[in-house]
This record gives sequence, structure tokens and C-alpha cells, in this order.
Amino acid sequence: MEINIQNLIDDARCYEAVRDLRWPGKTFCPHCCSDDIIKRGKDETEIYKQRYECKQCCKRFDDLTNTVFSGHHQPLKIWIIFLYFMGLNLSTEQIAKELNLNKDDAHYMASILRSGIVEKKPEVKLSSEVECDEVYIVAGHKGNASAVKKRDV
Repeated sequence: MEINIQNLIDDARCYEAVRDLRWPGKTFCPHCCSDDIIKRGKDETEIYKQRYECKQCCKRFDDLTNTVFSGHHQPLKIWIIFLYFMGLNLSTEQIAKELNLNKDDAHYMASILRSGIVEKKPEVKLSSEVECDEVYIVAGHKGNASAVKKRDV
């Protein structure tokens, strides 16, 4: 008996997880950051995707607006499973096979997810005392190995 992982993941739970991670306390407008929000029903194609309208800036948005998951043809649960498999260190090719995806689509998804993770990574700030070892860099001798040979002193 073969088990398809896609049948084990619930669409509703995926959207609920995104909402909980994105807005842990209260929903905020991704355009103006106001919390004066009205729910505007569900999406016609994704029945678990909530739509909203901001009373402050009057713009509409949904659970995925301004996220790496927004604007793509793959369902959210495929993105979530894909991300999970990436965390297990599976290759993009293995993930494509497991999720029955075209290899090009899988490579595209992987690059989108990686770029989103890098964008959200906080800037590294050094504090207190910082030590740095010396480094010797040879530059300008490309193609001329004899110019960089060690000389006897």
C-alpha cells in the first residue's frame, strides 16, 4: 500500500498555520500595518483562504498577500510540504518526485523559498569584543603560478 503525503495534510490547517505565524495576536494590513480589518469572505478557488479589507487604507488582501506563497499556481499545502522536505534536506529532484511536480517547477519553488528565507533573515550585528585573525590574500597573479611560489628567506 502506497501512502500519498498530500492526502495526510489538511488545506484548512495549512491556512490556519500561516495565519497563526503571520498574525499571532491580531490581523494587520500588509500595506499600512493597521489592525482595523474587516473579513471579506473566502477565496473562490481556495476555500480556506480568508480575504480581508483594511478600513484605514481601503486595500484588500488575503492570508498570502506579500508572502513567498502568493501568486503561484501550486496550492499552499504543496508549498508547506515542499518546505518541510527542504528542512529534511531532501534534494529538489527528490521533492519533485515525491510531490509529483515537474523538475523545473520544483527548482523554481526551491529558489523562491530560499530567497524568501534569506530576505527575512535578520542582519548580523556584532557586539562586545570581536576578534579577527590575520589573513594573507594573494591577488593579481592569475595564470602566473611562478609569481606566487614561496620564496626561501
